[in-house]
Amino acid sequence: MKFQVNRDALSEAVSFAVRMLPQKKTLPILNAILIEADANAIRLSVYDHEVSARVEIVAQVESSGRALVSGRLLSDITSKLPNAPIEMSLDANKVLVKCGTVKFTLLTMPVEEYPNLPELPQAAGVVSADDFESAVNQVVVAASREDSTPQLNGILMETEDSSITLMATDRYRIAKRELTWKADASTGSSSSLVMAKTLREVSKSFANQGDITIAINKTEGREMIGFKAGNRSVTSLLLKGTFPAVRALFPDEIPNFAIVATQELIDSARRVSLVLERDDFIRFIFEDGSLTLEATGNETAQASESLNAELSGDQIALELKPQLLIDGLTGIHSEFVKVSFVRSENPNKPGPVLLSSHGSKEKTEEDNFRYLLQPRSPLAR
Repeated sequence: MKFQVNRDALSEAVSFAVRMLPQKKTLPILNAILIEADANAIRLSVYDHEVSARVEIVAQVESSGRALVSGRLLSDITSKLPNAPIEMSLDANKVLVKCGTVKFTLLTMPVEEYPNLPELPQAAGVVSADDFESAVNQVVVAASREDSTPQLNGILMETEDSSITLMATDRYRIAKRELTWKADASTGSSSSLVMAKTLREVSKSFANQGDITIAINKTEGREMIGFKAGNRSVTSLLLKGTFPAVRALFPDEIPNFAIVATQELIDSARRVSLVLERDDFIRFIFEDGSLTLEATGNETAQASESLNAELSGDQIALELKPQLLIDGLTGIHSEFVKVSFVRSENPNKPGPVLLSSHGSKEKTEEDNFRYLLQPRSPLAR
């Protein structure tokens, strides 16, 4: 194996593939990157039995071949090489990397022991890469990071003829976003639970790639989802387990709500929370024409701030975790946010707060993003 390739193209390709490698320590061979040279292109692949990634770039190939080296080490090297063509060659059990006057020698791992990469499933439809990245960013904050609830570590992706719905929850909040896509004529509705960290990396890596082809295989024992855009592709096993039936928790109409400037509320929540410990709450008092934020930190410091707000319905006071609120507000892309107060059948427990976009005080702007957040119960103090 011997080839010459553009420095920037190789660095970008290696970086993309390595981002899909497992973060936890595992077998060294599963943290490797497979380099394959053939004709006028090279392919870079990673696979840890759950997630795979492939990328193909143009190169001047002098001789074909395959080699397996440390993925993160190769990424570190290619990102710091000078601005010159890179030459890579295989010499026995070593890969030689030359760039200008810089030389590296990397020990290889046995290619024959590397697992066979899965094939991309049959295409189910196409979605805008930019829209997909925006939607994933809005909902991924609500996915759980606790290993004890693996089904909550994922994002539920429900596909219909013309729409995709993404949902995530960690039990304390629920995020839901709908976006349009072009489904294949033979594709029916489906429900797939995808690892949140994988979906986040896919959406980020495939941004600005035009369209993403989504492929789903649910007919075999190893259920899988695939993504392809340009010269890149990713596959991931779907998570097992039952995702909570959270869609029914979003009400259609809520008569009691307030309209507040989105960025002003974010800035105020950040300022007022400075006096709080990590898991403390801010008290939000919604009155006619105003919203007051109050916080007390271990009786050593207090903070309060008032904002303009337009209230429809009854006055209300509730307590929310500031960071969970800010996570939801960050997903609101309109100048104003509609803060709706869901009624609770239990008088001792406040109903959840629903955040949604509101273009201006006079005009509602719909972007199909909803964020449901549970206030603290008075009995929990």
